[in-house]
Amino acid sequence: MKNFTSKSQKIGELGEDIACKFLMKHGYSILERNYTKKWGEIDIIAEKNEKRYFIEVKSTSVSSLEYVFDNEGEILSGVKRPEENMHPWKLRRLRRVVETYLISKRLGSVEWQFDLLVVYMDIEKRKARVRVIENIIL
Repeated sequence: MKNFTSKSQKIGELGEDIACKFLMKHGYSILERNYTKKWGEIDIIAEKNEKRYFIEVKSTSVSSLEYVFDNEGEILSGVKRPEENMHPWKLRRLRRVVETYLISKRLGSVEWQFDLLVVYMDIEKRKARVRVIENIIL
């Protein structure tokens, strides 16, 4: 496991921990974390119903979850969306890491998908909210 030292790295690690708990609560098995190659990293590799899930986690610390979500659970306008950092070049690199993983594990015919989990954390109140964006095309 990596040793995170900066504040943003610690927030990212905490976000990944929260994402893993969220996934396990929803029936996923965590197979690997931080699968790293020179050209990129997959935060979480999970499995559910014989399907592999490659998951990128974007975490952000907020002063209060009430300033992020309305009463219906929708994100309020004007709130920074961490998923906006998923640039086309990053998606291409992630695709290469996924392909490398599938080849190295000899899983050429396994069904898979790439998801993004956005974790909003209110550190002071020790609360978090996870938003899932499923089946992103790489």
